[in-house]
Amino acid sequence: MSEQPAIQINGLKKRYRAGFFGKGFDALKGVDFSVNRGEVFGLLGPNGAGKTTLIKVLLGIVRASGGAASVLGAAAGSKIARQRIGYLPENLSFPSHHTAWRALHLYGRLSRVDYRSIRQRGAQLLDRVGLAGRDRELVKRYSKGMRQRLGLAQAMLHEPDLMILDEPTDGLDPVGRSEIRQIIMEMKNEGKTVFLNSHILQEVELVCDRVAILAGGKLRGVGSPAELTQQFQGALSTKLRMEVAGDAVQFAQFQDSLSSVYQQWESVELPDGRWQLSASVDGHGEVDRIIDNARQGGLSIRNLQRSKLTLEEVFLSAVSDSADDSLALKP
Repeated sequence: MSEQPAIQINGLKKRYRAGFFGKGFDALKGVDFSVNRGEVFGLLGPNGAGKTTLIKVLLGIVRASGGAASVLGAAAGSKIARQRIGYLPENLSFPSHHTAWRALHLYGRLSRVDYRSIRQRGAQLLDRVGLAGRDRELVKRYSKGMRQRLGLAQAMLHEPDLMILDEPTDGLDPVGRSEIRQIIMEMKNEGKTVFLNSHILQEVELVCDRVAILAGGKLRGVGSPAELTQQFQGALSTKLRMEVAGDAVQFAQFQDSLSSVYQQWESVELPDGRWQLSASVDGHGEVDRIIDNARQGGLSIRNLQRSKLTLEEVFLSAVSDSADDSLALKP
């Protein structure tokens, strides 16, 4: 069983019905991917992409309409699977009369953790998430960020093998987000699997080994941030900045050669017979042509920089209406 993926999803479909005669809605349209054990896996997608539905299927809250999903070698939603999952929902609500300790006792007992373990592990977790010294205060006095920290503590209380975190850094300041990232990496180092849903792309890029992008109920891409960047690199324009040196006549000829190919480019004259050129290019082939034109014109290339494609740019391209499904990496 240990060789099986932490999460395996094959052809997963979910159709919601709108009344007996109403028109249905397909939230998931045949999704396929897997999550390896011990990795931090990110789930990205715009509102209405199907992310919440997919998480609910994994937790057994809703039933799939087609396909299959397994968690830690057991059927998604089964009792065995649920016992080994720690879950932090996006908007976890605690009873207002509870303190952090009372809340941990409640959720610990629901997870069948004995009282002694709750006391021992609860103290460690409250300190780990930054709530030591605030554990006797009423939860209703907590900020949203403090409630997120408490929610993370309750998700870890029964020492699950898989953590499903829905917007874990929502409501936290930069210091708090950094601390949560550290906890996520500690869980990974302990051999746990973390399945992370977040709209903060920079956070995902910092902590996730691999990422899946959903849009319109379909998988648009899956792979490491570097793999996704490489996959979409050829489909997106990137910025090229180049510094060349030569005389004014040589640079004017170089400009003429660019004008016949590129409509959008900028040049700035620098001291000592140097110019800086900025242009939007598509792929390495165009970069090579620009370099060849500069050298053939007698210009010396002093500096060349090509902007790195960000995960945000990949995400926006993947979820656009014109995105080609064939661009998606295979799981």
